[in-house]
Amino acid sequence: MNIKKSAFAVITSVSLLTFSLGGTVFAATGSFKDIDNVSGKEKINSLKQQGLIKGISDTQFLPASTVTTAQAVQFISGGLQLSLAAIDFNKAPVASNLFSKVKDNAWYTEAFINAYYNGVNIDADIDPAQPITKELFTNLLVQGVEHVGNLPMINIVPADIADESEFDPSYQGSIQRALKYKIVSLDANGKFHPKSKLTRAEAAVMLYNALDYLKTVNKTAQP
Repeated sequence: MNIKKSAFAVITSVSLLTFSLGGTVFAATGSFKDIDNVSGKEKINSLKQQGLIKGISDTQFLPASTVTTAQAVQFISGGLQLSLAAIDFNKAPVASNLFSKVKDNAWYTEAFINAYYNGVNIDADIDPAQPITKELFTNLLVQGVEHVGNLPMINIVPADIADESEFDPSYQGSIQRALKYKIVSLDANGKFHPKSKLTRAEAAVMLYNALDYLKTVNKTAQP
């Protein structure tokens, strides 16, 4: 297959992005009423008011609900506007040729294909129905951010992480870079909690932080 990739421009405005976790879209007005005690509620409501996230209703977000892998990939692909527009194919890609458990006609199919061809390394045997861990989501989101922002490789002083021994070794670098980009942060005890199941609130805050970082990079790059 002849594939031609061209560089994606750095995102210049959050208003150009969309965010989808699947389900019905509700009007982007007002605030969610069930996140008053949630850390990062201002960021979640900001994304809602910009039309970048949705809840199960216009007032309910269900912040503690677990995010599935399918929802997470849709989150990343839609939020970062990953598409095939800059890629030439002799034949349209088929999800089942890339992933063993991704259906060809599911609501999340396009998100998996778009992410795959835009620098997000997703395991071929990933299960869309399974809850996604914090470390895996961080790894996938960082890959998407670095591709969209055309970010250079950087040398960083690794942060001391109290539960680093619990990491999947292949995610260690992307987690360190996520901390550097301020997409994520450690808790008061210096822990990352890599195996924890990601919640909708955590995913939304990470998306906000990722987009904020991309805006900062774009401003710095401007002459």
